[in-house]
Amino acid sequence: MRWWTYQKERFPVFAHGPLILAFSSSAVCFSALLRGETAFPPIVSLAIAFVVCLIFFLQLRIADEFKDIEEDTRYRPYRAVPRGLVTLRELGWVFVFGAIIQAVLSIWLEPKLLIVLGVAWAYLAMMSVEFFAREWLVARPITYLWTHMLIMPLVDFFATACDWLVESGGPPNGLGWFLAASFFNGCAIELGRKIRKPEDEEEGVRTYSILWGQKRAGTVWLAIIFVTGVCAVLAAREIDFFLPVVGVLGAIFAVAAMAAVRKTHHEMATGIWTLALYLMLGLVPILVE
Repeated sequence: MRWWTYQKERFPVFAHGPLILAFSSSAVCFSALLRGETAFPPIVSLAIAFVVCLIFFLQLRIADEFKDIEEDTRYRPYRAVPRGLVTLRELGWVFVFGAIIQAVLSIWLEPKLLIVLGVAWAYLAMMSVEFFAREWLVARPITYLWTHMLIMPLVDFFATACDWLVESGGPPNGLGWFLAASFFNGCAIELGRKIRKPEDEEEGVRTYSILWGQKRAGTVWLAIIFVTGVCAVLAAREIDFFLPVVGVLGAIFAVAAMAAVRKTHHEMATGIWTLALYLMLGLVPILVE
């Protein structure tokens, strides 16, 4: 029961799962489309990409629990670890068990996937120790943001490799714009979840609305979404799905712009944008082929 409570509070599977499924499936399908494949990718590739990515995002959460334990204990004692719901030792074992599952599934699908996974693990390890420069990074929030969000294209690269590494042995041309969209979308997600109304701010939580003010933070968030959209459109051009992506993302960008103007619902708008982005770059185009 306590682990069920932990996931509800810190890693809600039913909220994150659909987004991660869209994220991983899109990557596999986009890679297949770049290779000129119009048939739906093998279910095993889609399933392994999803499970490994799901575990990876859980590992990111666990790494944060370790990294933020001092601040959480001081400012957020209501969270799961400070109040004793679970321990860091237990979470460490969950992390290790998850890594074993990731490794076994990767080797089973294609042994070389372990190399790609290892690169993502290595970057996660560096993130977990704040690249040995925590104070320097904290003082530079933009640098902190982009250095941590580089993990997104690395995880996405693994998901695409569940297709191209298995089927052709090398990444297809045109993958770069997709990975760039993943990076900037990660930045948008991080910004969106840390823009709050004044009454929702918490002591000890470094939000962008405190750092820059709510209006400026919303403007930066919207600009990052726009850049994400540009990368997504260029990625869509590689798979001949340009106009549908322009239409759908353009409509959702208008919704995001309203959220920025009204200074509210940034996180919700980012979630809708993210889901549409990945569906339109992978699952939808391969289903309509």
